[in-house]
Amino acid sequence: MGELLEIHAENPQPRRIADAVRILREGGVVVYPTDSIYAIGCRIGDKAAMERIRRIRQLDRKHLFTMICRDLSEIANYARVDNQAYRLIRSMTPGPYTFVLPATKLVPKRLQHPRRRTVGIRIPKHPITRAILDALGEPLLSSTMQMHEADAPLTQPFEIFDRVGSEVDLVIDGGVGGLEPTSVIGLVGPAPEVLRQGMGDVAHLVED
Repeated sequence: MGELLEIHAENPQPRRIADAVRILREGGVVVYPTDSIYAIGCRIGDKAAMERIRRIRQLDRKHLFTMICRDLSEIANYARVDNQAYRLIRSMTPGPYTFVLPATKLVPKRLQHPRRRTVGIRIPKHPITRAILDALGEPLLSSTMQMHEADAPLTQPFEIFDRVGSEVDLVIDGGVGGLEPTSVIGLVGPAPEVLRQGMGDVAHLVED
């Protein structure tokens, strides 16, 4: 049985962040809040934990995970970022945006789009997520905390714990989560492309 751990949403307690990071480093699967929807994640190099997430969420092999990064310098390790993409990402992060970029060789093939060799990356704004990333020192592999048969994501931490507490190692209670996903922006072609309109302002990227 996993643990339900309350962490202050605006001023995360360092000891509790350390507990979450320890669980991740030990191969754990953690449900955590973001600035959009609650997410479920693990370390990017932990294949066994990733497979647990697939089973919990009943995901097929076509499902693409997102890499949650601390900042632009970390993104540059895992994605090829040209000057145009760099300026755009810098202007929109941290925030509720996922950017699809060409992957570098540091990204495991299981995390890349099988044909396009791209990866989805985001820099979140939520204080708990950022504190975990800072303490962990590496990106998280992540997916939305929405069950396979559900029409909407789970928003209440206690409901998430009731549903998956026996299958994950930790559910972080950081308050009520959102319902709207991130906006997804493709940065592979000659111009930015809005692949999914969700949270955040993307009007300046949508052509008339």
